[in-house]
Amino acid sequence: MSCKPSAVSCKLYVCICFLTTYSWRLISSKKRVVSGITTSGELHLGNYIGALQQFIALQSEYDGYFFLADLHALATVHDPEKLRKSIRSIANLYLACGLDPEQATFFCQSALPAHAELGWMLNTISTMGELSRMTQYKDKSAGNANDSIQAGLFTYPTLMAADILLYQPKLVPVGDDQKQHIELTRNLAERFNKRFSETFTVPDVLTPKQGARIMGLDDPSKKMSKSASSAANYIALVDSPEAIKKKISKAVTDSGTEIKAGKDRPALTNLLTIFSELEDVSVADLEKRYGGKSYRDFKSDLADVIIATLKPVQKTLEELETDPKYVDDILAKGAEKARPVAAKTLAEAKTAMGLG
Repeated sequence: MSCKPSAVSCKLYVCICFLTTYSWRLISSKKRVVSGITTSGELHLGNYIGALQQFIALQSEYDGYFFLADLHALATVHDPEKLRKSIRSIANLYLACGLDPEQATFFCQSALPAHAELGWMLNTISTMGELSRMTQYKDKSAGNANDSIQAGLFTYPTLMAADILLYQPKLVPVGDDQKQHIELTRNLAERFNKRFSETFTVPDVLTPKQGARIMGLDDPSKKMSKSASSAANYIALVDSPEAIKKKISKAVTDSGTEIKAGKDRPALTNLLTIFSELEDVSVADLEKRYGGKSYRDFKSDLADVIIATLKPVQKTLEELETDPKYVDDILAKGAEKARPVAAKTLAEAKTAMGLG
């Protein structure tokens, strides 16, 4: 019997090779995105709408690197056990919200020393002036004497820049409040490339057209924040239906009785935006739906929408909490996948600066 392949089998082999190569090119040509959330405090509805929903939507279309920013958390969290619990909780919530580890690379920042190493290298080309102008630094250090302000809070943006630039992303999906940090990242990348050699991709910002900045329920002039002094500021993703109903019923509203958005109606605009994002309906349609109805009717329905949105998340979260090894394995595999990408960029940056 002849072992010579037939013309048909040869054509089939060529076809398979072509499809394999073509598929690899499709995968490798995906634009890369990078983003993370600091592992301090509780994740809330603002995180879900402004960040997590973006990550979930992007993971099939882009080459996503999403990480738990536990090194950043050290700037504010100094209780080891509290930090461990927060890292675990937020990892579980990422997955419960729909992050797919088969599609996206998901890992802990601290598992890759390259983040801290490049962060220091970028510190050396940053200025005190530009770091002191960061809005988040000014907000969080306001009212404190210089000798009581954590140095990590001041240099937070350079580590954030390292987090991003290590993975050479084209896009960085962030909330509206992080745009200034991304602009600094772009400036540092351009400065490094000009001063040393073309090393870093200068990334673009990707923010949602709506919902990029969800404001506090108790004060619509300030963003919803997991570090807020009052739990009435936010809806935590783990809040019970009873807690959600209570917080929404007490959420501040604007004067008058009309349920309408506008620059002069920040509280209603915020609540309408939350409703719009979770139900995927326009604010204009919601205004029509609740025309002539009371704040009480609107708030009751909004609470129901939030509860319905979080119910499957909380159910999955309960399941994940019973199997910590499953999540540990996902984070370990994600770190292994991210490590060579980060190592390559770090080696190039060190060579460019004369360290290798």
